[in-house]
Amino acid sequence: MKKCFTLNSKLMLKLAFLITAMFACEAALAQDLAGISSTVYKNFASLSKLITAGSYVCGLGFAVASIMKFKAHKDNPTQVPVGTPVALVMVAASLLFLPSILGVTGNSIFTDGGTVSTSTGTAWEPVAG
Repeated sequence: MKKCFTLNSKLMLKLAFLITAMFACEAALAQDLAGISSTVYKNFASLSKLITAGSYVCGLGFAVASIMKFKAHKDNPTQVPVGTPVALVMVAASLLFLPSILGVTGNSIFTDGGTVSTSTGTAWEPVAG
């Protein structure tokens, strides 16, 4: 029974991939190079939203998992080392802060809003004595 299910799921996955590839090729062939690049550029906004949402959901999942592991460590410290929940907390924190880090990094690298600092005001002059 399991083998039959595995074959059917693999076949369905291949069929879904083939149908998706056919629609993607049809859309790509219907446009010129400028249209394709415009479509790819527009899809990056959706990709960033997907990464942000996935990061928040996974971060919350890891936070809940770390709470459960802390409880398991409290109940039986010999079976669950304290390093496991600490590592889960670190992963949760990094995933929860990933969208803001990506935003700051993207603005730092890809924007041209920087200004050149200049010296203004009075210069320091030593007092003649």
